Amino acid sequence: MSSSGDEAAVGGPCTLHLPPGNRPRIGRAWEAPAIETVAELPRVGRFPAVQAGQPAIERIGPSSDLLGYRGPTACAAAGITYRQLDYWARTGLLEPSVRTAYPAGAHRLYSFRDILILKIVKRLLDAGVSLQNIRVAVTHLQSSELSELAGLTLMSDGATVYECTSPQQVVDLLKGGQGVFGIAVGAVWQELEGTLGRLHAERTDTGETLVGHDPADELAQRRNRAV
Repeated sequence: MSSSGDEAAVGGPCTLHLPPGNRPRIGRAWEAPAIETVAELPRVGRFPAVQAGQPAIERIGPSSDLLGYRGPTACAAAGITYRQLDYWARTGLLEPSVRTAYPAGAHRLYSFRDILILKIVKRLLDAGVSLQNIRVAVTHLQSSELSELAGLTLMSDGATVYECTSPQQVVDLLKGGQGVFGIAVGAVWQELEGTLGRLHAERTDTGETLVGHDPADELAQRRNRAV
């Protein structure tokens, strides 16, 4: 059975060591591109590209606030099991910010930030960080500006999580012996954008299902037609 992460919890205070001083604001290089529309053309439920031969009606980046992702998609993108996802939602570690499972029968809908944090939680658990410290880190990541996350590096010695906003801070931690492994949030972000671009999404404003575009699947379909 897959672990939910609860067995990683150990005693001790929940700590997230942040570097002193004001954190520099990170540029908004990761903002989703603006929605492009073409007047008087039919809508195409295709994301982030459209079928070959069809006009490009709109292109919405995976990190856009206009998109949400259901539980199975969140699991596939974050590399976790649905049991873990459900357990973390029920225990309050990370609930979906777009739509919860209430009222009864509603499908949970996760934002890009939610899934980004889920991937980070998975990596911290795999590194042996306690669930108490992970909860503190999750709270901090949820309260940060989305544009700031891409510039962060999380370092940990397996017990404490440290936030670094510059390469020099990473070097200082390594010199002091505190950092055993690091997570470059920007790299996780890029990886997640590529993954979600191939999976289904749902528009948060219209409820429309947008079909992901997987070049590998398209190539397989062409080969099958050629047989």
